[in-house]
Amino acid sequence: MFRKILTYDDGTVLDTRTNLMWAAKDNGSNINWQDAKSYCENYRGGGYTDWRMPTRDELARLYDEAKTYRSDCRYAVHLTELIRITCSAPRASKTRNPPFSFGSGRIWGNQSGSSYGYALPVRSYKLGIAEPKKVLR
Repeated sequence: MFRKILTYDDGTVLDTRTNLMWAAKDNGSNINWQDAKSYCENYRGGGYTDWRMPTRDELARLYDEAKTYRSDCRYAVHLTELIRITCSAPRASKTRNPPFSFGSGRIWGNQSGSSYGYALPVRSYKLGIAEPKKVLR
């Protein structure tokens, strides 16, 4: 299926293939699993209140080996440049899952209890309901 990534002026990005709306950037620093979960649930990008931590499968579907940019920590990540991540490994939901690596496209070790990982909020997008204001790209 054709993938189109739309970015909005409210700090959100929509993946039209999966109907998932993502924060346009992660939380910006290493964070433990519980704090990442809280960050995602309390995120209010675009004025939406139904943000959550993504699943491993949702993160894996965002991975795109054909796309590459250097994250802030200098790792190559395989992800649309419309979503900026600080490093290569956002955390996934479910109890204490280790981070997903956008460098390798796999789960990053067994880091569930560590402070290594980032929070990248996601929400399910429902067509026609409170659509974002303006497409920038």
